[in-house]
Amino acid sequence: MIYPIVAYGHPVLRKETEEISKDHPNLKELIDSMFETMYHSEGVGLAAPQINLPIRLFVMDASPMGDEVEEFKDFKRAFINPYITEEAGEDWSFNEGCLSIPGIREDVKRPETITLEYYDENWEFHSETYHGIPARIIQHEYDHLDGILFTDRLSPLKRRMLKSKLSAITKGKVETSYRMILP
Repeated sequence: MIYPIVAYGHPVLRKETEEISKDHPNLKELIDSMFETMYHSEGVGLAAPQINLPIRLFVMDASPMGDEVEEFKDFKRAFINPYITEEAGEDWSFNEGCLSIPGIREDVKRPETITLEYYDENWEFHSETYHGIPARIIQHEYDHLDGILFTDRLSPLKRRMLKSKLSAITKGKVETSYRMILP
């Protein structure tokens, strides 16, 4: 099932999410639908709040970047109840976008290395360290679980410059190839 994506300005994007249990209703189907929605929307990551669910769950698939970086070739994961336990390395800038904020891309600084604890879709616990682009995607999706958007990480001046574009998104004055839920 392909879900509509929640647009910038919707209150669910600002909520701190709740952990889920192993017996969360239809968890496997939800994860499958999140991947399907992400692919349909041409994203590399999707957090549950972006489909109007305030739960600690996100999916990502860096496989499309596998042509350029070998380690991404089969990098498809579901992250349940994730927590970043460590950040390391230099902050580095990279151009980010978001399915909930279509048409806007900006450079965002984030740590280059993180350690993440989470459960996978088989409810197996993992503690893993990620570097570079995978760490970047994880941090972006992880922020959604805490009610943070990539635009929150921009300078006040940059946010003011984007104000009219963000306002247009909240009013649905944006073109996407996917359905959206407006605030």
